[in-house]
Amino acid sequence: MFVYLSKKIAIPNGVKLRSLAWNCEQGWIACGGDSGLLKVLKLDTGTGADKGKAPNNLSMNQTLDGHDGGIMVVGWNENYRKLTSSDSNGLIIVWMLHKGMWFEEMINNRNKSVVRDLRWTSDGQKICIVYEDGAVIVGSVDGNRLWGKELKRQLSHVEWSPDGRYILFGTLSGEVHIYDSGSGNYLSKLALPCIEDAPQPVKLVGLHWYNGNEGFSDSKNPTLAICFENGRCQVMRSEMDEKPALIDTGMRASNMQWNSQGTALAIGGVQTASTAAGEKKDVGMVQFYSPTGQHLRTLKVPGSGIAAISWEGTGLRIALAVDSFIYFANVRPDYKWGYFNKCLVYSFTKMERPENCVIFWNTKTNEKYTKYVKRLLHVKSAGENCILVTKTEETAGQHIVILCNEIGSPIDSKYIDMECLYVTVTSMHVIVCSEDMVWVWQYRSAASAKQDSVYPHNLVGLGSSMLRKDCWERLFSIDEMVTALNAAELSANEPVVFASKLKSGTNDAICAVCASDGCILVGRESGTVNVYTLPNIALVNKFVLTCRPFMMALNCTSTHLAVIDINGVLLFYRNSLTSESLNATPRPGERLSFERKDVWDMRWASDNEELFAMMEKTRMYIFRGLDPEEPVLSSAYICNFNKLKIKAVLLDEIMSEPDHPQKDFVLTFETKSLRDTRELLNSVSIQDAYAFIEDNPHPRLWKLLAEASLEKMSFTVAEKAFVKCQDYKGIQFVKKLDLLGDKQKQMAEVATYFKKFDEAEKIYKDIDRKDLAVELRVRLGDWFKVVQLVQEGGGDDILIMEAWNHIGDYYADRQKWTKAVQYYGQAKNYEKLVEFYYLLEDYRSMEKLIDQLPEGSSLLVTLAHKFASVGFSSSAVASFLKGGEVKAAVDCCVELNQWDQAVQLAEEHQLPEIPVYLSKYANHLVEKDNVCHAVELYKKAGRHTDAAKLLSKLAQRAGKQQKHLRAKQFHVLAALEIDKQRKKLLDTKATGKEGQTALMDAILQHDSATGHDKNLDNAWRGAEAYHFFMLCHQQLYSTNIDATVITAMRLVEYDDILDELEVYSFVALAAYYAKNWGACSKAFIRLEALEAKPPDEDDTVITAQQGSSDPPAPPTSDNMIDPQVDQMMENLNTNLSKINIKQNAEAKRAEDEMEGMRRKFQDLAMKIFVRHPPDHTQQAKGQCPHCQEAIFEWASQCGRCNATLYPCVVTGRTIMTNSYYTCRTCKHRAYDHEIFRFKNCPLCHSPIQ
Repeated sequence: MFVYLSKKIAIPNGVKLRSLAWNCEQGWIACGGDSGLLKVLKLDTGTGADKGKAPNNLSMNQTLDGHDGGIMVVGWNENYRKLTSSDSNGLIIVWMLHKGMWFEEMINNRNKSVVRDLRWTSDGQKICIVYEDGAVIVGSVDGNRLWGKELKRQLSHVEWSPDGRYILFGTLSGEVHIYDSGSGNYLSKLALPCIEDAPQPVKLVGLHWYNGNEGFSDSKNPTLAICFENGRCQVMRSEMDEKPALIDTGMRASNMQWNSQGTALAIGGVQTASTAAGEKKDVGMVQFYSPTGQHLRTLKVPGSGIAAISWEGTGLRIALAVDSFIYFANVRPDYKWGYFNKCLVYSFTKMERPENCVIFWNTKTNEKYTKYVKRLLHVKSAGENCILVTKTEETAGQHIVILCNEIGSPIDSKYIDMECLYVTVTSMHVIVCSEDMVWVWQYRSAASAKQDSVYPHNLVGLGSSMLRKDCWERLFSIDEMVTALNAAELSANEPVVFASKLKSGTNDAICAVCASDGCILVGRESGTVNVYTLPNIALVNKFVLTCRPFMMALNCTSTHLAVIDINGVLLFYRNSLTSESLNATPRPGERLSFERKDVWDMRWASDNEELFAMMEKTRMYIFRGLDPEEPVLSSAYICNFNKLKIKAVLLDEIMSEPDHPQKDFVLTFETKSLRDTRELLNSVSIQDAYAFIEDNPHPRLWKLLAEASLEKMSFTVAEKAFVKCQDYKGIQFVKKLDLLGDKQKQMAEVATYFKKFDEAEKIYKDIDRKDLAVELRVRLGDWFKVVQLVQEGGGDDILIMEAWNHIGDYYADRQKWTKAVQYYGQAKNYEKLVEFYYLLEDYRSMEKLIDQLPEGSSLLVTLAHKFASVGFSSSAVASFLKGGEVKAAVDCCVELNQWDQAVQLAEEHQLPEIPVYLSKYANHLVEKDNVCHAVELYKKAGRHTDAAKLLSKLAQRAGKQQKHLRAKQFHVLAALEIDKQRKKLLDTKATGKEGQTALMDAILQHDSATGHDKNLDNAWRGAEAYHFFMLCHQQLYSTNIDATVITAMRLVEYDDILDELEVYSFVALAAYYAKNWGACSKAFIRLEALEAKPPDEDDTVITAQQGSSDPPAPPTSDNMIDPQVDQMMENLNTNLSKINIKQNAEAKRAEDEMEGMRRKFQDLAMKIFVRHPPDHTQQAKGQCPHCQEAIFEWASQCGRCNATLYPCVVTGRTIMTNSYYTCRTCKHRAYDHEIFRFKNCPLCHSPIQ
């Protein structure tokens, strides 16, 4: 950090100041002095780029009246905007702000002792006031007293812990005691090792505990500072810290305070120094220390002593009360930051997180990448990378060097077991120094890859044979004579073993380091500078500076060294890579006659060895050689200096709101020569400007001259200027202009060079060369203009098709697919149309492409695959077929479960494997007990007979499970499938003899497929059986007994489908209720004659292959017999034997059960027919509609004429008239006067028409 005095405010009437407090939130400054003087001041603060400059005016200057004695203490409550003051008479006043003015709010006077100190908690809720006589008062912000205590010791200081749990009291005898803040109970006495060897009690002058509101750069940093008058100070991590950091300032201290971030501790006091005449004189000064006790900076202050110190909230300024003046000093913090590859990386702390927040901000694109790093020590950057140096938590003394790119991603890292005090980085090397050791790491990056075979011009003759593409590291002591290693030795070198290298220390510690691509310079406290070469590290020179270096920097050629010493003085020395004798006493360095004071930053130009920029207080100076230009008022940090432009960043502004950096905080400054050259090019001739630039040469100026010459069509000067700035492309461009010969064309090309494309197009149009205008737009990729020019007559159809394609690409890249397909359609780019129609889900347009594409086109296959992916089987098949991929079309149908289409295609194109696949898949479904899906599969494939077989099996299973409605439904579906198969067989387009032959073959094929299944001979018979069976139950429950008997008697015809036991039991029951004893007797006779049925071998297994009309598939590699089949067959035979034994046992049990049931039937028949003798002379009540023969109402055939009689599906009676309704689906009949009550057929449930 760097500190310098910037402003002084005098107190009227020379009143001496005693106290000072700066409000960190609102910026008010309260100062108290003798005779009751109390003032509240506020400095003007600039905005944007002006912020951070020395303020000149006061925006507030109010004197507060109310005190008579000297103001001893002032303190702010920042959260509640209150000011508390106390004077030597013990009067305490709390002030409040009202309409921009301060007024008294509360007054308190104990009238016993003097208030020595007062402190608010960090949240502003409580205040603690201590009196010199030991009285303590703790109150709340609203004025209520919480507790008070009389301590038996004289008090001088008080401080709250950050969490408000403890209160620390400092005594006049130099002791610090800890009390509980809630009860006021004594806890312990704080150990003070910093004054253990003091000869007498030492006065306590400062007690401050950083509250952590701004976060911590390191969670293990000390925060509690205690300072004594003898200049000794201890900084502790907590009140129980047994190993605090000890500081000896070497001066008589008067006060002390942390800054608002807890990163710097300011200790004020006086130091006795001897004048030139030998007299003793007290010099006021402020010493600045880091939290770990490292000395940062010393600020000398005029006057007799420092009465009070207070920091601004941003930590950028500090106020000092000296005699009757307030001195303001500007602080330039050592931010952890770097700039590389248009990326600004910076670190800051957050209260809610223990880590350092590191942001990688691309200043061009405004993109941010945030990383969190624990215990971050350094951030450095160069080339295309930056490094982060952190301290590990696991191993004491171990650090990590992390190489990162511009988005914060780690590229490489190294663990080093040494203290990292000073760090610098180049585009290829990282150099880390402790007090006595130097570690060098050559890393691999994109920048180093470009320089594998390129060496800086200052390395010529040094024997630099090492390949820069190697990655290596080397560690050496600052006191040893380092010799170069060749490439082979470094390549074979193992990782550095730090334990064997680290020594006890050195008498001349390292204090600064810098490096370029060719050398490393290490500065020591004595002023000695060691010079080492790169990449083959060797000590080649030593020289001595006239100061202790704090910051060093080499110019781009490594010939000059800039040094800023610990007092902020900038000096320059010549650097040499050769020395007459390294063993002799180092010679003094060759210093240039240049010196500037109060310098806190400087940067060499990267492309000119004489140019550099420096920051002096709040001004930026640019030097050419040793001659300065006019300064610019700024407090920005310099990022880089290149092409006569300086890029700087307002880090103070960024750190005020680090999560939201603004591009306005990145500034660009131009050198005077660049500004003057622009003015000369606009005001004087090209020759005069050429002469000026020759006197002040720089590639950037030659570039400006070349561009100005092109604008003025002075090609000779332009070529010379391009040569001077080594712009090969510019030279070639000028030569091209000379070859054109036509001035108008030359003007158009020059306009193009300066990106004035519209002007160049206008020139081409004026000379009637639209073709050149089109060529220009094609080169630029401006295809919208190309289309416009072609339509105006500047091109052909091929060019406009190309333009439409590129415009489509333009919209496609921006995901505007609707517009893209419009232009692809105009360009007839079917490949892109297929892609983007698919993305737009415009399948209708994709279907239209099938007709537009030629047969055999590969795009048809692509189109088909896209259709298949969304389930459009018809379109996919059409595309495959037109593309000549029949097999792919069939596979697509199979994949999409369109088996009917697959079978049709297989038959049309003679692909025999489809029926085999179909049967295998159906068997697989059946084995998985997924019979319904197998049925659906056969239906889609047009295999209606196979579907009917499976449905018939399902119906049989449902009937055995007493699910009669489900059984009827399955029988109906099976019958419908059989009808479809018959219709398909009869629907032949052939005529004549061939048609008759084909029809006969189809009928024979159908008979062979269904003949072995009795349920398929008369497909509707099963449905009729279960329909009439359920109709019986319905009629019985509705007490329609006569109808029940008729329908029950009809069930006898279906005893081969229905269970005989159920059928005749129902007939007996119905006849019993109808008192038809003859029919009841016949039913009992049949029941007594029933025999037990043998159990089915398998009531649940349904095999899809059984009864298949397809021939067995020929043996292939897929269905060849496996060698393990024999063993499987043996296991199957064994299982079948077990099943037969089980079935025999079940058959015997069934016979026993039936025998018992027969006995019950006989007993019941005996009881019924003893009372009601059967009458077998029942008369028929109906007549045959054909021969008028008397028939029963349940008869299905006339006994006389053998005519077939049909039942009514509504009532179950036989239809005996010629007036009836016939269902168009199942062809079953019903009485007209019965069917009108139904909307659907009672049997097949199809709509009645």
